[in-house]
Amino acid sequence: MTRYNMIAATAVLAAVTGFTAFPHSANAATLLDLLRGGPAKNKPAANSVIEPQANGGLEMGDPEPLPKITGPRYYTYKAEATRAIAIPASAGGADTAATRGPRDFLSSVKVNATADVAAVVEDYYKSGKPLIWISETGVTDQARAAMTALAAADVAGLDPADYAVALPSDASDAADPDKVTKELARFELALSAKVLAYVNDTVRGRIDPNKLSGYHDFKRKSVNLAPVLNMARLSPDVGAYIRSRDPDNAQFTAMKAELARLKAEDGQAGGVTVRIAPDTLLKPGQSNPELANILAVIKTQASDALKAQHGAVLEGYAGTPEYTPELVALVEAFQQEKGLKPDGVIGRATIRALTGHSNAEKIEKLLVAMEEIRWLPADFGQRYVFINQPAYMAYYYNEGREQLSMRVVVGSKSNQTYFFQDMIQTVEFNPYWGVPKSIIVNEMLPKLRQDPAYLDRLGYQVSYNGRTVSSTAVNWNTTHSVDVRQPPGGDNALGELKILFPNAHAIYMHDTPSKSFFKRDMRALSHGCVRLAEPREMAAAVMGTTVGEIGKQIASGQNRAVQVPQKIPVYVAYFTAWPNKNGVVEYFDDVYGRDSATQKAFAITSDARSRS
Repeated sequence: MTRYNMIAATAVLAAVTGFTAFPHSANAATLLDLLRGGPAKNKPAANSVIEPQANGGLEMGDPEPLPKITGPRYYTYKAEATRAIAIPASAGGADTAATRGPRDFLSSVKVNATADVAAVVEDYYKSGKPLIWISETGVTDQARAAMTALAAADVAGLDPADYAVALPSDASDAADPDKVTKELARFELALSAKVLAYVNDTVRGRIDPNKLSGYHDFKRKSVNLAPVLNMARLSPDVGAYIRSRDPDNAQFTAMKAELARLKAEDGQAGGVTVRIAPDTLLKPGQSNPELANILAVIKTQASDALKAQHGAVLEGYAGTPEYTPELVALVEAFQQEKGLKPDGVIGRATIRALTGHSNAEKIEKLLVAMEEIRWLPADFGQRYVFINQPAYMAYYYNEGREQLSMRVVVGSKSNQTYFFQDMIQTVEFNPYWGVPKSIIVNEMLPKLRQDPAYLDRLGYQVSYNGRTVSSTAVNWNTTHSVDVRQPPGGDNALGELKILFPNAHAIYMHDTPSKSFFKRDMRALSHGCVRLAEPREMAAAVMGTTVGEIGKQIASGQNRAVQVPQKIPVYVAYFTAWPNKNGVVEYFDDVYGRDSATQKAFAITSDARSRS
């Protein structure tokens, strides 16, 4: 269900899964059309067996090696290239040795910056505008105010070292009588470049998300840097001007306040001090020495109601490792309180609920989240859908307020859901499921080679070059062009409806017959699309109607695609730290390891900047 799948299959499986379209109708309109290739050259009869062509000496009917379609990959991040800022000598002042000042040396000092920053610095000084940060005798108060603001970049989730500028030396040198003046010139260019770099970073983020992995898909923001230096020069409070460029939406403001709070605690983890081994897995009837630590934490974390109900068990526990039925009941009650599946199994989710994240972990998650939010629009809009993959939740906002929230299932680690934004356009009722290329190749093809009737028995429709054929009429041992879809019905993988926001990754929201998945704490279980626990409610929200009206559309049994009255932004996001509707930041596990990739990119970027 990904753009990468489409590309990979083109090279490896152009014939095995080169889809052709069903007849054009509402019945056939699915996002999987994006994955389909060109038509086959030969059209078989409806009931004929599709035989292989002679290829590389293979005999007729010999199985070709089973192919495999893999998803996008994570990249080795490369920092943005820099170049020297080039100020022409003509941009200086007088050219006599007796009168040369800092401006005259702008063309000869070396300062590196990214291409966009360098171009703006060059344009400013070539135009003959006044120097900003220095006078003929030294550093100005304006410069010191700017440096103070840049040194506080960590307040906004950035690294102050990325914007540090050394003060110019005032030590004379007999061998170079212009040394002090040159130092001032270099300082002037360097501070201008750092101010521009900060504005760039705080508006759009310091790393390019598209260079992290094939799962990140963003049109990177463009930042209008042209007026920044002149605004900084004219500003009565340059520090306030620099800070004004930080995001100011409610989510970023909540993160910023949370970061300040955590730092004020001086790295203290807070909460319980008992440690539980993170890889602990304890099921009813088993024994584990970690049980004593688990019960000690529950005793401090549990509500008064739970303690009252299970007080005798807590008080009577003697530190033994046996996980007895009465202790299981206690743990189940604790899980229920924390919104977890009350199954008595003590695993990763339960331990996380017991111990929480340390302050250091929370700060790391916040720094990544404050970077990621810069990739998105500064204003999400008054009406939108927000899907947070690590939280396994989807939210509908209207008039800027959360009106609906529900559990979701997202892609598994091997079939990850992308991080991108789009516009909701259509709700399709009683949908067909066009089987993705990756599923046909990776999961169905091995079974079809053993049992060609596999798809017929399941009730799937198979098409060859637009003509319906039996699954048994296809020679699955060799290359052929086929299209597979599942008709609407109770067993349909998409359930009663799907909500479409056409994108290159063929990802959408949909219903599912697998309702039990929503009871799980870890819900990274799909092939990449987003399964909704309450699809009718979400459809009613985006359609601006009632759940009852949605039910009528479904009850008709007809496949029907209906445009939403107004396109709605949808953010298919990935945040391991995110404020809830009350502004309280919540923390989640890094299910795909994307925070780690972002943190590595931070380090690579900072290292490159320190050497430029």
